[in-house]
Amino acid sequence: MADLEALLADFTAECADLDRLVADLDPADWHRDTPAAGWTIAHQIGHLTWTDRVSVVAATDTAAFDALVQAALPRVLTFVDEAAEEEAKIPAPQLLADWRRDRIALVEALRAVPAGTKLPWFGPPMSPASMVTARLMETWAHGQDVADTLGITREPSARLRHIAHIGVRTRNFAYLTHEKTPPAAEFRIELTAPDGAVWTWGPEDAEQRVTGPALDFCLLVTQRRHIDDLGLTVLGTDAREWLTLAQAFAGPPGNGRTAGQFA
Repeated sequence: MADLEALLADFTAECADLDRLVADLDPADWHRDTPAAGWTIAHQIGHLTWTDRVSVVAATDTAAFDALVQAALPRVLTFVDEAAEEEAKIPAPQLLADWRRDRIALVEALRAVPAGTKLPWFGPPMSPASMVTARLMETWAHGQDVADTLGITREPSARLRHIAHIGVRTRNFAYLTHEKTPPAAEFRIELTAPDGAVWTWGPEDAEQRVTGPALDFCLLVTQRRHIDDLGLTVLGTDAREWLTLAQAFAGPPGNGRTAGQFA
């Protein structure tokens, strides 16, 4: 995978792509409902703002971050939604300014972390590279909700590889989240990149296989599309089950999207 500077550049580019979608919206459009139940465009940007801000705390002040975790424990299933709700109340121009400020602060904070340092998080500790990759994934996923709300088709980029990588790496997490035992055998994943290249994971001779467009795989593992609406080819019952559980993001199982929702 890419080094930290390359990842930070990709994260910055992903944020800029989403910024272009919302920068010129009328204030009323920020309150349009997105495909995520109960979340408007303001909630989507508010969630990214809050998470980038909390990530800065994790990268710069371990004690302060530990206090945030302790405060969240009694509301473990609701604190993310509650934070998005609070951010969404901020007037759109200020919320946009806050998001721009906090994502820049995150890049600067991660760049300053000493090599080899693991950063605390609400789940397992992460390296700066893993943290910025997760932030890129979330920015892309929530950006998809914004694009869907506005009726915009985004041009896929090579940055999808980072999202696909998280999707593959979180296979076992998805099973455990659903209180299931992950399969012992590795799967083979072969995805066609936007430029026609093929990205691969897992042994070539694996019996369980997933092939298809990288965009479709990323939409699936971020739960932005239902598997029935995607052009993925799945070989093996275990691989098929995995794709019904897959989620690249942390937390409890997501609700995903229904088949035909974007037909």
